[in-house]
Order: sequence, then structure tokens, then C-alpha cells
Amino acid sequence: MNPGRGIPETLLSQFSDFIAARMGLHFPRERWRDLERGIDSAVRDFGQADAQACIEWLMSHSLTKREIEMLASHLTVGETYFFREEKSFAALETHILPELIRRRRDGEKYLRIWSAGCCTGEEPYSVAILLSRMIADLDDWTLALLATDINPHFLRKVASGRYSEWSFRATPSWIRERYFTRTADDRFEVDSRIRRRVASSYLNLAEDVYPSLLNNTNAMDIIFCRNVLMYFSKERAQEVIHNLYRCLVEGGWLIVSPSEASQVLFSEFVTVHYPGVILYKKDGVARHRRVDAPFPRWSEGSNVPFWPPIDATMPEPTRRAPAVAETQQAGDVGRKTEEPRPDPLGQAQVLYGQDRYDEAVETLQAALAREPGNTEAMTLLARTLANQGKLAEALAWCEKAVTAGKLNPASHYLLAIILQERGQAADAVASLKRALYLDPDFALAHFALGNLVRQQGRHKESERHFQNALAILDRYPQDDRLPESEGITAGRLREIIRAAVPKEIAA
Repeated sequence: MNPGRGIPETLLSQFSDFIAARMGLHFPRERWRDLERGIDSAVRDFGQADAQACIEWLMSHSLTKREIEMLASHLTVGETYFFREEKSFAALETHILPELIRRRRDGEKYLRIWSAGCCTGEEPYSVAILLSRMIADLDDWTLALLATDINPHFLRKVASGRYSEWSFRATPSWIRERYFTRTADDRFEVDSRIRRRVASSYLNLAEDVYPSLLNNTNAMDIIFCRNVLMYFSKERAQEVIHNLYRCLVEGGWLIVSPSEASQVLFSEFVTVHYPGVILYKKDGVARHRRVDAPFPRWSEGSNVPFWPPIDATMPEPTRRAPAVAETQQAGDVGRKTEEPRPDPLGQAQVLYGQDRYDEAVETLQAALAREPGNTEAMTLLARTLANQGKLAEALAWCEKAVTAGKLNPASHYLLAIILQERGQAADAVASLKRALYLDPDFALAHFALGNLVRQQGRHKESERHFQNALAILDRYPQDDRLPESEGITAGRLREIIRAAVPKEIAA
């Protein structure tokens, strides 16, 4: 029996293979109905007569990245709601966040959380609501709450912050009443105090570079990547998971959906079992940990969780030690770099590229002790510290680099990125403008400045910087890696801008 509705089974099979090869998306036979539904919705965008013609056209043409990502937006489901998978939120609220908040409260108050594959935004806004209830002085904290997706339509909804009744189907009514306002068209708009805490941007987990200071995906405390990995082939999923691991600080958490849990795919992580949920922690030392009480209920008039009690017979949280293969791999990496390099800066660059940040910092500090005026070492040290989440130290070293090399636009650009991560948007704008004064053709600085001023509501200025960035990028060969980009090519940044900004700018 043909799983589709009129499309030959052989064509669906070929198209499934095509999607896996070109996009890393996985559609086995049992999901061919989902595949056909996605194509049905894409027919108009690709100007085809019907689903079969659309498939044949897609498979016979050399698709641009923009066309591939347009197709991906139709093949992924925008189905979510506020506080989805409540047991994950229960573990987050009653165990993970309290410990994290306690550690940060007496030092530099900051939290970095990423909703990767945020869909229409219910997930990151749920996190923002939770944080607003848990941290009374949240305005005194530097909060980076990043929401990314491949679908520009979804991102526009995140930016609008407007939702229908259906998005609240598993949420207590008082959440909607307290944090949302009913609009004239009978929708619900998230409170501006919550909305301003969420920054949304375009990112393709299968194609883009992360972790990276450019897209703010570095030094994350918590990453949500739920109901996303199921769209990838096993090989592509492993690549994505490894990159997410690199994006986390030591002790950071990855939260996936229960259906995506896998000891094989998440072998780099320590597996932590909480009642009714499995989470993954980036932790070099596996330790046993207890949760002695069930999750309490969060009632409307209190500050304790609303989650229903968990069955007390659930197993206690435990951690799985890293797999033998992982330990051997780590040892192999160490052996490869045992031979000392004569150039400390070159050695530090290798260590940085391997995400061995502690060793890179040690090497750079030793190099600077011998050569205090080495601006290149200062800049790399600032970048390394930023990737560890040590933003105050990163800022101090970057300011030293700027002082030592006032005419270096790259130092001003890095300073702006660090300032932005610390929530100092006005100072970040000023640093980006200095970078562009020194180098008017600095495409990344135009892109970063366009994003910053757009967040401030300065849309005309934002459009000008995006247009400038596109004009500069048109001079580069497609595959040229951009300076200061940590591997992003000119063609890729061009596609990101065109996917994320209004059509009249991208044209």
C-alpha cells in the first residue's frame, strides 16, 4: 500500500534519500506521510502545480541554500505549546536552575540559555517566565536567552510574541492571565518584560558554525534541543550533538525530548536520571547524585513549582560514566598534542581549536608573562575566556588588546561581541562603529551592528547595515572564510542575512 496520497512509492523513496543526502533530514518509510504533507505545503512556494511535480523539480535542479532551507521549513513541524514536557521543566526548576543561580549569585550574575530549534517561541518564553518567578532581582542579572530556528516564519512569530488559545493547552490559566494580554483579534501577547528577555535569530543546526561568538552560541549553561534531532539522520545528529556539547560550559546541561534519548548518540555526556526524565550533563567527572523529594506543586499564590508530584517509586537520579571509547578518544587527543610546540601562540591556537580552553588560557598567560605587549595573544585569551563564560576576565583582556592596538578593527569587533554578551548594548554599538570607522568594509561588523540596532527598534539603521554587509559580501568568492568569523564563509553569511531579513533588503 502506498503511504502517500497519489505520489508513487518509488518517487517518495527516492525523495527521502535525496532529503537525507542534501539536508541530513531523516524520513524513513513510516514517516512518508509527514514527508508528503510537507511537500504539499511547499508546492506554492516553489511555483509547482502539485506535490509530485514539486518533488521531480526539486530533485532535478541544483538547489541554492535558500531553496534548501525553504524546503526544510516545510518539512519540520511547528507544533509546540507553553511548558511542554513538564517533567523536564520540573527538573530544571527544582534542581538545575537553583544550583546554577546559587553559584552565580555571589559573583558575576549571568545565565546563558539556548533554545535550539525554538519553533514558534513557546519554549524560550516558558523559560523566561520561569526565570522571572525564580529570580526576584533578574534585572540585575545578565541574561542571554537565545532562540534560533531554520524557519523565518517561525522567527517572525517569536518576535511578535502573539499566540492562540491552542498554545496554552497544557498550561494553568493563571500563567496566561498573569504574563499575557488578550489582543483585539482574540490572541494572547506575551508581556513586554518577558519578550525583551528573548533574542531570536536564524540558525541552521545542520549547516552553520557553532559554538561561535558571532551568533552568541558559545558558553551556554543550558541548551534545549527538543524534537529537533528526530529530523536528522544518525550521522548528522551525531555532528549536531557534538557541536552542542562544545557550546556548553563545563557542568552545562543539554535537554532533549524523551523520545530522542540515546546512550549511543549522547556518549560524550554524563547521563543524569531525574524522576520521569533523562537529561545530559557536560561533566568530566561522573558522580552519583540524589533527589530525595518529589517535585512539589506550583500553586498560583506561591513560588513553588506547579508541576504535579512524580511517582515516588521512580528511580533515583544516577549518572552514567563516559563510555570507554570516549575515554580512549580523549587520551588519543592528549597524545597527539604531547609534543611541545616552539611557538606558544601557535600552540594556544591549536588548543583553542580543540576546545581545550583551560590549557589554552594557561599557555597564553605564560606567553603574555614573557611578552606583555602581544596583542594577538591578548585577543585570543579574551576569546577563550569568553567561550568559557568568564566574561569579566574576557572583557579586561580585550580592553588591554584594544589599548595596545587602537587601530585594529578586529579588537574593537571582539570587544563589541563581549560587551553585547554582558548586556552592555550601547557600549557594544559604540565599539562596532569604531571597528567600521577603521575598516568600512568589515562585513561581520555591519552584520552584528544591524542585529544590535534592530533589537533596539532602529529598523532603518538596521536595514542600512544589512544592505552594506550584503554589498561587501558580494565581492567575496562564495567559499571564502571571513576574517574573525571562526569559519563562516561569505556565501553562508550572505544566505543567513537573506533568510533572516525582510525580502526588500535581501533582494
